[in-house]
Amino acid sequence: MNPHFGLYLILTRPVAGYEECALAAVRAGVAFVQLRCKSEPPEERRRIARALRAVTQGTSTRLIVNDELGLAMEIDADGVHLGQGDPPGLPAARAAWPSPGKIFGLSTHNRVQAEAAVQAAADYIGVGPVWATPTKPDGDPPLGPAEAGRIVRASPVPAVVIGGIHALNLPEVLEAGAVNFAVVRAVNDAPDPLEAIEELISVWRAYVRREATKPSPTGVST
Repeated sequence: MNPHFGLYLILTRPVAGYEECALAAVRAGVAFVQLRCKSEPPEERRRIARALRAVTQGTSTRLIVNDELGLAMEIDADGVHLGQGDPPGLPAARAAWPSPGKIFGLSTHNRVQAEAAVQAAADYIGVGPVWATPTKPDGDPPLGPAEAGRIVRASPVPAVVIGGIHALNLPEVLEAGAVNFAVVRAVNDAPDPLEAIEELISVWRAYVRREATKPSPTGVST
């Protein structure tokens, strides 16, 4: 997988609707959309998951299912994302779903967990929370941009920072060392998801362009 993909969109009760947000992500060329809808009944989760699979099938946007390996397998998603301690665990999940090309992500909340995730052969890691967020009020202590950036820079696999990120504070996260970033409320709370997605991508691209034109230590632009 491309280690520099920028926006990773997590969908949780979007005001514009799950399908509309997924369509916006596909139109904007978002690399990853994760379905995280834990509070809905099982049949509703299946309905939503199938709808998102139909939207993303055959596009460059990969659909990841949060936590539910069985659901990810049922709809033939592109991968599954697990939290610390979520069953069945990363090695067992890989064994249960050996289909070629499937992506396995793992949330990490400190350097030790990030190192362990790499040893467990995660395809990518989530790093956070950067800032406190009401999405997970009982979550782990915020890392802050600097520590999150250090974990990202030390990771040999793609890393995605998450937690309280929006268009206004995204530059601070990127300056601290993040390459890829996940958002929830910044898009899910927006009545126009495409506009919100494009704003985030614009901020990220501006930073990438600026970094690409910085002089190298030898004085030659990279």
